[in-house]
Amino acid sequence: MKIAEDKVVSIHYTLKDSAGTVLDASAGSEPLAYLHGAGNIIPGLENALEGKKSGDKLSVTVEPSQGYGERDERLVQAVPRSAFKGIDQLAPGMQFQAQGPQGTRLVVVTHVATDVVTVDANHPLAGQTLHFEVEIAEVRDATSEELEHGHVHGPGGHHHH
Repeated sequence: MKIAEDKVVSIHYTLKDSAGTVLDASAGSEPLAYLHGAGNIIPGLENALEGKKSGDKLSVTVEPSQGYGERDERLVQAVPRSAFKGIDQLAPGMQFQAQGPQGTRLVVVTHVATDVVTVDANHPLAGQTLHFEVEIAEVRDATSEELEHGHVHGPGGHHHH
């Protein structure tokens, strides 16, 4: 069975940056399962997997425009320290959910001063060329419930709580 829209695809993958540093990998855990054509994974990887089948192995290089986008310096903002009420210890690298005009975004604290905290709402991988090594573990038809919800249920997929 080939990978196409509305198929559930399970992949093992290793993601490296351009320097060869491993950023993420599925090794030692369930393969990542996603619903093809539903935008569950970045476009550059989804496009490269189209038409492939179980057992295929491939190397995929994804430019920022097909990954997490370019860095946008407008997403780096200085916020009053008072915006973090109830949090005594703020440090670079801490992540928070922030409400913005586009809904909820993840922001990362990049600098902490006495009364100002700098946060970055760029995806941590924005602006980076991504290098994936992928092995396709399984391709199956999606269930009607998965199609309705737009994501995979069960092992390696989305869990409803």
